Amino acid sequence: MNYLIIDEFIRRALIEDINYEDITTDTLLNGDEISKGNLIAKDAGVVSGIDVAKRVFQILDPNVVFTAMKKDGDTVKSGDIIAKICGNSKSILKGERVALNIMQRMSGIATKTRNIVNLVKDYNVKIVDTRKTLPGFRILDKYSVTSGGGYNHRFDLSDFVMIKDNHIKAVGSIREAVKRVKNKLPFTVKIEVEVESLKQLEEAVSTEADVIMLDNMDIDTMKKAVKFIDGRFKVEASGNINEKNVKSVASTGIDFISIGCLTHSVKALDISLKFY
Repeated sequence: MNYLIIDEFIRRALIEDINYEDITTDTLLNGDEISKGNLIAKDAGVVSGIDVAKRVFQILDPNVVFTAMKKDGDTVKSGDIIAKICGNSKSILKGERVALNIMQRMSGIATKTRNIVNLVKDYNVKIVDTRKTLPGFRILDKYSVTSGGGYNHRFDLSDFVMIKDNHIKAVGSIREAVKRVKNKLPFTVKIEVEVESLKQLEEAVSTEADVIMLDNMDIDTMKKAVKFIDGRFKVEASGNINEKNVKSVASTGIDFISIGCLTHSVKALDISLKFY
């Protein structure tokens, strides 16, 4: 994880939350008080973002001691201690909300990802994320997916070529779209093409694409598509895939399943910080 980026992200979050001062903490405490506390899971799930939470407190006060009792990717149950913290009370209180907000979201993503990965564990398929991430939070959202056992799709628009429906409409055909990018880009850049029908698939397999995405196809059509491709391309399935249908999608012989709900509508894992 790139901590130059993470530190900048954390500083923005702290400025947003503290602004000029923490009026409650700064008024209430003298500044020399020391507190000890535990970060406690209040839900069962998969934890992620422990080092990021630690970094929140380190940025505020390098003397705060943060001791992880779990590591990213570990399962926790309600009541488990994720980490222990000790240090200046003001520093801990000022970082509490930012640290928890980050770790709760990251752990929620990791938990959802693990649940879906477990559903397809008997199939040779990878669960991958999408670009449907919280703006400004992408590097952490995608890291959280890997904590849950999933894989990352492209991080941004510069990673590799993905020719989608509107690109195809803009240039006239799949064949023309692939030809244009193939002629202009280095040979190291991969090309993925999205198809919505078997007719489009027939056109896509006649190009120099590397990956074909089957978008919003029903299971029967997907099976026909995988059989038609017959291993000539890597195949990805996408579009409205969730816990209810992911196993059926995996059974078609697909290579990758990209799922937007891993990150775009996550339920945070409840975590609290309690002094003792």
